[in-house]
Amino acid sequence: MPELITSATQIPVPGGKVIDEYVGRVNSGESAVSIARMLAPGGWTEPFQTPEFDEFTIVLRGTVRVEHDGGHFDVEAGQAVVTRAGERIRYTTPTAEGAEYVAVCLPAFGPDLARRDTA
Repeated sequence: MPELITSATQIPVPGGKVIDEYVGRVNSGESAVSIARMLAPGGWTEPFQTPEFDEFTIVLRGTVRVEHDGGHFDVEAGQAVVTRAGERIRYTTPTAEGAEYVAVCLPAFGPDLARRDTA
C-alpha cells in the first residue's frame, strides 16, 4: 500500500543551510535511501567530506559548487550531479542567490556516514 509522507523532519546543520528530510533514517526510518530538500543561503560552505553513500543531486534554483580533489565545477538550476561513496567532496553556494536542491542518497544519509572533515 502506498505511504503518504505528510511532512519532513529538519536536520540540524551549521552555517544556515536547511535540510528537510522526507525519506530517510530520521523522518521515516528508511536506511536504504534518503530524499531531502535543501535550502542553502548565498555564500554557504561546509567542511569537506568523504561520504559512505552515493548522492544524486538536482538543483532547482541557484548554483551549487562541487569541490573535489581534481578541482571544482558549478551545478546550475536544471542540472544534476552524481557523487560516489568514497569521493572527497565539498558543496558550497558561490552566489548571493544561494540554492535550493533535492538530494537522494543511497544508502540513506546519516551524519556519521557523511564523514565530514573535522579540521
